[in-house]
Amino acid sequence: MAQIPETSPAFPAPGPAPHSAGLKWFLVIIVGLILMIGVFIAAFYIVGNEHPGVKVVRMEGQLSTGDFSDATGVGSEYVGNQLRDAADDPMVEAIVLRVDSPGGTPAAAEEIISDMEYAKAKKPVVISMGDMATSAAYYVSAHGDRIYADPDTFTGAVGVIWTFTDISGWMKDEGYNVSVVKSGEKKDMGSTSRSLTTDEREYAQQIVNESFDEFITDVTTQRMIARSDIADGRVIRGADAVKINLVDKLGNLNDAIEGAKELADSRK
Repeated sequence: MAQIPETSPAFPAPGPAPHSAGLKWFLVIIVGLILMIGVFIAAFYIVGNEHPGVKVVRMEGQLSTGDFSDATGVGSEYVGNQLRDAADDPMVEAIVLRVDSPGGTPAAAEEIISDMEYAKAKKPVVISMGDMATSAAYYVSAHGDRIYADPDTFTGAVGVIWTFTDISGWMKDEGYNVSVVKSGEKKDMGSTSRSLTTDEREYAQQIVNESFDEFITDVTTQRMIARSDIADGRVIRGADAVKINLVDKLGNLNDAIEGAKELADSRK
């Protein structure tokens, strides 16, 4: 008897699982998005920055401690944070600190200097002076790797001043009377309702002298300037400042940016 051979039902060859194909497309989309984000970031740095590789930080107005920048001035924390951010940014090769300030408090200058030294340890920091960079603003500037100023920039004015106002004569004429209860004899020192005593004046002078000595010693160390050239506290034109090493070169912001690029290239 003829035997009918057993046959197995035919099945198509197994293909890729549906979930495997979906995963591949998901990965392709993710990689594409990452590439697009990278392109957008690069475009932002190239188009959004007028000076690729150089970050311009502005220190404009009266200097005091704090985190602010407005029409009245600028705070040390605000400037310092910008310096540190630029120092830590891998897209930034050099920093230009654009200075246009009459100065401010010694404490504010000291805080900015600390952050500038942090930045200088990582990349060049070049100073570009505008209309004015005097007193505490010069204190900060002296710590730059290179200083540019315009011929008629006002700079220098290295010194410390403490002003007291006495309107007691006017108050007496107007019939005002002030009574003070205090814990120590100098507690109301500086009150506008009376003049300084001899002892208070001597104490104030001591504080000013100590602050000035620290200020001028730091500046003459950073810049190798003769103390006698700046000890009188006068304002000095940029063109004359170059002659006594207060400033390195005459030039505007663009010159400072080019100088910062040169310094960055020389360190590569």
